[in-house]
Amino acid sequence: MNLKTQGFILLDVDVVALNNAGKSTSSNFDNAVGTKKIYKNGRTYTYVSGQAWRFWWREALKVNHRWELSPVTRDTKIAFTDADPIRYADDDVFGYMKAAKDIVRDDKGNPVLDKKGKEKKEDVTVTRVSPLKNSVIVSVTSVSTVENWSSMARQEGDSVPYSKEEYSAIMKGMFSLDLAQVGTFSSYNKTGFKNLTDKQKETAIANGAIEVNDPFVKTKSGEQQKLVRLERSTREKRIVDTIAALKTISGGAMQTNNMADVTPKFIILATTNSGNHPFSHIAVGEGQRSERAVLNIEGIKEVLNDYKDQIQGDVFIGKRSGFLDEYNDELKKLADEFENVKLLSVNQAIDQYCKQVKTQLP
Repeated sequence: MNLKTQGFILLDVDVVALNNAGKSTSSNFDNAVGTKKIYKNGRTYTYVSGQAWRFWWREALKVNHRWELSPVTRDTKIAFTDADPIRYADDDVFGYMKAAKDIVRDDKGNPVLDKKGKEKKEDVTVTRVSPLKNSVIVSVTSVSTVENWSSMARQEGDSVPYSKEEYSAIMKGMFSLDLAQVGTFSSYNKTGFKNLTDKQKETAIANGAIEVNDPFVKTKSGEQQKLVRLERSTREKRIVDTIAALKTISGGAMQTNNMADVTPKFIILATTNSGNHPFSHIAVGEGQRSERAVLNIEGIKEVLNDYKDQIQGDVFIGKRSGFLDEYNDELKKLADEFENVKLLSVNQAIDQYCKQVKTQLP
């Protein structure tokens, strides 16, 4: 069974510029910075790119969970990590693509030469689709940004004006983490499936990894292909750390003057046995111009009923006190109505879901 963690979050930020879009095209200032915006149904929504969210996530894992991040190599117009998911947990969870050739060496470490006396090289290209997938973080309602004019005036002579776009918003994002894929790698030579080099595979097995059947891919003779799977404790730690990092995640542009708390103020965590993410429309904009963020409680009930055969275990809903408190009674009634719904604080919801997910690993 291919289980996935499905997560939905809401942020609540005031006077921020979380993800800049470079030079503003609508300002009269030469050095004005714009924020990232998207347009839908004639309305403007601010957003944080999925790549920026992943950067915050990686940094939280490095700082708060002591992950040693995979080193990055820059080669002319491309860059790639070490692409070693055995050693580096972020390569495992966040995925990679590395196209390269290594010199073939003998048992003594000397380069092996071909008939022309040139060093032999072997293709060590590897790719890995990230087990962790995430959306952008986008404002629930339409947003009107403001241009904040500032100036550098501590030097002699004229001041130097500059400006930036700021906004306040409730923002939503969702993510999915493939529990079976974390710590599990394919090594057969098929485009998009070769996660490990032969040497990495040998190293993994020598250090306790095992081979398991790939339930979806067969050889030409009809036999199941083999996957390399790390020991359970390693996979468990990587999954739990990834989810728990949401409690301490931080980031965003302009933090010196526009510091914001980007930890979730509302979260839903559930395990499903399908790839569908059911929680995308439970926070919506209401009003003539979609200017008020509301929780779609009926939408949550609909998901719980429609996906009851796919949801495995309990559904954990966490809410920070002081955020959308007008829904406290409705959420409590929801938890009373559905036995598998646990209503907690945000951090408690994350902690208790992490306990549950440990029992669900393949």
